Amino acid sequence: MREFAIEPDEPVYVIGVVSRLVRLPMWTLRILDREGLVRPRRRSGHARLYCLQDIRRLWHIRRLMIEEGVNVQGVRVILRMETRRFV
Repeated sequence: MREFAIEPDEPVYVIGVVSRLVRLPMWTLRILDREGLVRPRRRSGHARLYCLQDIRRLWHIRRLMIEEGVNVQGVRVILRMETRRFV
């Protein structure tokens, strides 16, 4: 059997699958997309396709929101600060 690998930035996961993987409702994922906190690729202009990097980011966002009680605007600030710290 031939092995294959999915690159971390390859958009292959639809919103329903991602919703189950990160345990967030689809409406929350749509809000996070609309707010620019995660940017899934679009197929045919409508269907969102997420990559492994998006899923990792969503797990981080989920932790901030659910475990730490941070709202969307606070998540935006934290993510911006983390990005600057690593640049």
